[in-house]
Amino acid sequence: MSKEHTYYVVKRDALPEVLLKVVECKNLIESGKCKTVGEATEMMGISRSSFYKYKDDIVPFHDSSEGKTVTFTCEMEDEPGILSVMLKVIASYGANILTIHQSIPINNMASLSFSLQILPSTGDVSDMIEEMEKLKGVRNVKILAKE
Repeated sequence: MSKEHTYYVVKRDALPEVLLKVVECKNLIESGKCKTVGEATEMMGISRSSFYKYKDDIVPFHDSSEGKTVTFTCEMEDEPGILSVMLKVIASYGANILTIHQSIPINNMASLSFSLQILPSTGDVSDMIEEMEKLKGVRNVKILAKE
């Protein structure tokens, strides 16, 4: 497997500060708040060389997932209504559910996988996943694939 084409989905909290600042520099330039790379990097407190080194390697997940299929997995307690609450979260973000697979619960826990179509109107996928992780009875929400 070529390292050139290996991708990872990483939570924001795990990223080095410089990568987050590169994303913010890109946002400043795209929004017109800064006219030059030098101006944006100075405002964010990073070097221009750091910006150029990483600018093509980091893209916010929600920006690159529009019109795509995202597959994720989670574990859920075997309690009435938990799946319904999860589906309401997905619906509230405007994602289209393509598939749902659920295992038979073992020790009061079921494994589920969902494939969602992310539309241009879908809310921030990162926020959706974060909201799912906070649901009572839901554990280990992880993105498996993005197509």
